[in-house]
Amino acid sequence: MEKFFDVCIVGGGASGLAAAVYIKQKKPSVSVAVLERLPRVGKKLITTGNGRCNLTNSDESITHFHGDNPYFAEYAILKYNNKELERFFKSIGLPLYYDETGRAYPASLQASSVVDALRFSCDMLGVDTFVDCMVTDIIFGQSWSALKTELGDFSAKSVVFATGLYSGGKKLGCDGYIYKLLKSKGEKCIPVTPAIVQVKTDTDIVRALKGIKVNAAASLYISSKLVKRATGEVLFCDYGLSGPPILQIAREVERKDTEKTISLDLMPESNIDEVVTLLLSLRDVLYYRKLDEYLSGAINKRLGQSIIKSAGLKLSDSVNCLQESDIRQIAKVIKSFNFRAVSTTGFENSQVTAGGLDTCGFDNRTMMSKKYKGVYAVGELLDIDGDCGGYNLHFAFSSAFCAAESILEGIENGKD
Repeated sequence: MEKFFDVCIVGGGASGLAAAVYIKQKKPSVSVAVLERLPRVGKKLITTGNGRCNLTNSDESITHFHGDNPYFAEYAILKYNNKELERFFKSIGLPLYYDETGRAYPASLQASSVVDALRFSCDMLGVDTFVDCMVTDIIFGQSWSALKTELGDFSAKSVVFATGLYSGGKKLGCDGYIYKLLKSKGEKCIPVTPAIVQVKTDTDIVRALKGIKVNAAASLYISSKLVKRATGEVLFCDYGLSGPPILQIAREVERKDTEKTISLDLMPESNIDEVVTLLLSLRDVLYYRKLDEYLSGAINKRLGQSIIKSAGLKLSDSVNCLQESDIRQIAKVIKSFNFRAVSTTGFENSQVTAGGLDTCGFDNRTMMSKKYKGVYAVGELLDIDGDCGGYNLHFAFSSAFCAAESILEGIENGKD
């Protein structure tokens, strides 16, 4: 038997649950269904922010967002800014905590608290939630849309697609199925790649440095042009590089089929002349040592030995044999320790997907499709992705609220 609702929301993640709660808070008489393909809602949300769930950020600059047209996101993130998100979460019993960098988390510092707050609010407000409910086809009408699912047919005046894309992989229900389905229905799409993800590099050096963490400035160069730079703790892995700055700069690694280099500045607070001065002083103090111990007081020992070898010197040579030209070469490697970026570790390890539905096909104030009336797309499904720091969830929530507000206005005006 076909099920009829005012609103069907496809996807029981962050943006889908938030849209459902928002609509029911504002107008309880509206019938809302959430269709989730997994056995429970919010599974991907539980994994975000290392289990702490970074929801938003006090710095809301549009420069933290990316896509073919990142300014598409500006209206939503400013209308529903971090203070508006705070108010919403407080209304469902979830106070926020801001750390010293401006990142906002649930006060509990548990992602499960966010899922519970949204899930319990949906239940309390009368949202109908259907799990193990995969949408297999969509039929768009003039005033209604029909959804074919594994649990039968659903029809709704308004449909919100909040499924995300590929990040997290199939284990989190993220295989891009709705993206491909909407593409088959005529929505234009931007090619997708992993973002906020670890990077695979040439392994000759990194494999020997596996497990070492170092504070560094990481820069991504594409065809020798600087694309992005971020500073923080870099982790050497057997496959390449990880850590917050690597995740920040990884977005473009698989988007362009050209030469890509990641350059690590291992002493980002010093310029090269200051590094040379430090190395000269170390030479004077440690003249009696071999080069394998030359940098061990200033840099991780194994990393220091790799730097010496990368500078073209022998670990068995004596420190007192160093010429100033040798020291300047070591300083150059410290300030620019380079690795060829090969690829990322893929969608399953990525926190977000770059690309998605072309935002040219949607209204930036309502998230409604320009092709299909009453059909909305929100969050990661659109070609908007943000930096680390709560930006992707901020857009997920703010775009969901834009869609919800549009649906409510349509109901009030009797247009749907």
